[in-house]
Amino acid sequence: MKKYLLTAALCCMLFTAQAQIKTPQVSTKAKIEQVVGLTDITIDYTRPNTKGRTVFGELVPYGKTWRTGANENTIIKFDTDVKVGGKPLEKGSYALYTLPKVEQWEVIFYKDINNWGLPEQWDETKVAARITVKPEAVNRMVETFSLAVNNVTYDGADLEISWEKTLVSVKIEVPTNEITTKNIDAVLSGPKAADFYAAAEYYYQTNGDMNKALTWVDKSIEMNSNPPFWYYRLKSLIQNKKGDKAGAIASAKLSLAGAERANNADYIKMNNDSIREWSKK
Repeated sequence: MKKYLLTAALCCMLFTAQAQIKTPQVSTKAKIEQVVGLTDITIDYTRPNTKGRTVFGELVPYGKTWRTGANENTIIKFDTDVKVGGKPLEKGSYALYTLPKVEQWEVIFYKDINNWGLPEQWDETKVAARITVKPEAVNRMVETFSLAVNNVTYDGADLEISWEKTLVSVKIEVPTNEITTKNIDAVLSGPKAADFYAAAEYYYQTNGDMNKALTWVDKSIEMNSNPPFWYYRLKSLIQNKKGDKAGAIASAKLSLAGAERANNADYIKMNNDSIREWSKK
């Protein structure tokens, strides 16, 4: 009897776990990912429907700050600095709020994204940008609240907010030319000191061509007005591997002096040990 009751209880538990009903959300979640020039823009938001209701002026009152969506914050993220409505906005994530009015809207980028809807206590110091725009009437019904990144070019796009028969658009400008120019300059100017150092270190560690390794580490030192002590340390190791004990000791002494100025105990010990070893007849 006990065995039967235990089996029945387990069956009931299993049925209960399997019988959980999954239903769709009243307001659906959405995510937008758009590359504009060289800037990634991501928007996470929730989309309510009109359901025959009058939205602006009733469901969403005029003159009151609106969460711009449903449920938790609508969050927009930029991975570079941008301009919104001509105003600078640092890269990062922002809660998107709006203040709808009949003749104009305010679109607000708010630094605190950890709210369910509006913050309990509004903090104006957390407003990263506030843009005033004129709403447009559209000649079709937008049943589901929508955000979009449209009219994409190399240099910008429009953030569009649309619902019912209203459209609000905010111009986003991205620093494509600035980023591209820096990339071009970096590539065309050739390798940096750190690139030569990395190549020399790789050849040293893998027993590659020590002549090339020495040329590269010398180049890395030449390109630095104040070469780091670890650059001279690598040069001394390469010289020693090439059999140039005198050169290795001289480079180790330069590395030692730099390590002492930086109070780096590890490099002080390594250089002192090497100088003693390489000085032996």
